[in-house]
This record gives sequence, C-alpha cells and structure tokens, in this order.
Amino acid sequence: MNIELRFFATVREAVGERAITRKFEADTTVRDVLSVLEGEYSALDGMLLDDGEVASSITVLHNGVHVTHLDGSGTELVDGDRLAITPPVTGG
Repeated sequence: MNIELRFFATVREAVGERAITRKFEADTTVRDVLSVLEGEYSALDGMLLDDGEVASSITVLHNGVHVTHLDGSGTELVDGDRLAITPPVTGG
C-alpha cells in the first residue's frame, strides 16, 4: 500500500523533502512508519519514537487527525492514507 508522508520544520530538514510517498505492507501502523523513518534518516533517530510510542516532542496527524485521538502509534494505516509529521509549534 502507498502512504503519503508530509514533513515540517526540523523533520523536513532531516528528510530533505517536503513530502514522499512510500510503499508499506498491508498491516502497517504509525509506529512502523516512524521506525522506518528513524532507521533511514540518522537525524531522526530517537526523535520520533519513545519506547515504541510517538515521542511527546512530535505531532503526527493521520489524515488530519492527531493520532492521540486514534490508537496512537498503533493506529493502523490503509492504502492512500496521509501522515503529517512535525515538531510542536512554539512561539511568542
């Protein structure tokens, strides 16, 4: 299945692209995708997952819905889903 991945701020800098589409197995979860990204991009290692859960310093939206409102890192994905991955926005 194909999943669209969109990256923002420091995550985008680490990946080097704004968006990519990747193929994953049918039973893939958000955790699986984040783990693959951490393994593929050294600058993301340890940034996306904390003990198998989405790190508190990262926001992950699944088709526009924050994964904490779904099944967190265990949220299952289907073909055509979109994940947006960004560090939290701060400012003053």
